Amino acid sequence: MHFDLIVIGSGPAGRRGAVQAAKLGKDVLVVDQGRRVGGVSVHTGTIPSKTLRETVLNLSGWRERGFYGRSYRVKKEISAADLLNRLHITLNHEVEVLEHQFARNRVTTLTGTARFLDPHRIEVATASGERLTISADRFLLAVGTRPHRPDHIPFDGRRVLDSDQILEMDRLPRHLAVVGAGVIGVEYATIFSALDVPVTLIEPRPAMLEFIDQELVEDLVHQLRDRGTTLRFGSKVTAIDTPADGPCIVRLENGRMVQADMVLYAAGRTGATASLDLAACGIEADARGRLAVDPRTFQTSQKHIYAAGDVIGFPSLASTSMEQGRLAACHAFGVAAHEAPRFFPYGIYSVPEISTIGLTEAEVRQQGIPYECGIARFRETSRGQIMGLNAGMMKLIFALDGGRLLGCHIVGEGATELVHIGQAVINLNGTLDYFIQNTFNYPTLAEAYKVAALDAWNRMPRYPCR
Repeated sequence: MHFDLIVIGSGPAGRRGAVQAAKLGKDVLVVDQGRRVGGVSVHTGTIPSKTLRETVLNLSGWRERGFYGRSYRVKKEISAADLLNRLHITLNHEVEVLEHQFARNRVTTLTGTARFLDPHRIEVATASGERLTISADRFLLAVGTRPHRPDHIPFDGRRVLDSDQILEMDRLPRHLAVVGAGVIGVEYATIFSALDVPVTLIEPRPAMLEFIDQELVEDLVHQLRDRGTTLRFGSKVTAIDTPADGPCIVRLENGRMVQADMVLYAAGRTGATASLDLAACGIEADARGRLAVDPRTFQTSQKHIYAAGDVIGFPSLASTSMEQGRLAACHAFGVAAHEAPRFFPYGIYSVPEISTIGLTEAEVRQQGIPYECGIARFRETSRGQIMGLNAGMMKLIFALDGGRLLGCHIVGEGATELVHIGQAVINLNGTLDYFIQNTFNYPTLAEAYKVAALDAWNRMPRYPCR
């Protein structure tokens, strides 16, 4: 059994790399240890959390509360089963689409756990007990990540859970403590908050989402506090007690304690490389199981072995992972491919959504670029009023010299969709003129681009009047 390319992992990077190689006429095998293809993205990561979010927003009536008040709900009593029913339907559909994609591109799939025997051979242990030895000219490692589980945290899958286990909960918590205010922690904290579950968000660093423009983070923090979420920044967790006759107690380094019915530990992820026996192929992972690659070619220290997706670290997005897998496959077989654009959109599916592309205001200052900002509040648009939005904002950053768009930052309803207009303008080196001179559908939230651009233009005395 020999292939041109063996892909280990069928998440976004793996499936895109496999399909790209197959379209080049190569014999491709995808090995995945899951019961069905899709990887972490489909089964425990991107798709499940976003489906859970959408279900919560629908059943809770969250989007209509601007008109009908905070007590409004579409379904009065929401259970864990209500949330998971839609999740299973969505996941089945995603898997069927992926299986069909592999089939029509003649990609061979194999369920089992792979480990290297040497730089060109792997052994796959299947669920039936078989051990298959398979060789390939090239490999793509797209194994993704798993939740970081420190030894001092008493995970039990019911009261203290990681971000995989939260998708198997059999009840909704009366009070939830979330440890870790990264992307995953913030998403789940805000999702449960939208269900009116009291949430305490704990983060050892002095602030959260430090890579996001801080004006957006401040807006998000204000919204969270306004709806009763408790924030504990600069607080490292030292222990979690789970007494049988009372709530969980999260002990903090500063001596404070947080009581909660359920604890979600979402402080980081680890590359799922432990079972690969990387030493046999001459590759080393770092302390968090991540692999170092050439950022242009995605080659590891072994030139015929590539890695892509979350296992290589930041930005750890499904969207960028797909492109990494495709570029890796192209390079592996000598096909010219364009370099990825410098800027890509970052989406955080919290409630409210956050999406951003380009430079933050802090980065613009660090680079010494003279600039001006424009702000648009969603409530200032007619569409925002129709939707009952009383929160949400768009921030555009323009260079004073020439008016080039440097950054687009959005928090609020539809942020992850709206950002693509800013993405196009930034990557095409567009300027403030585009927003002022063009017509946007009315009424839409996209009008916020023109409002923000005019807001910046009003404070740019050197910019010519159009």
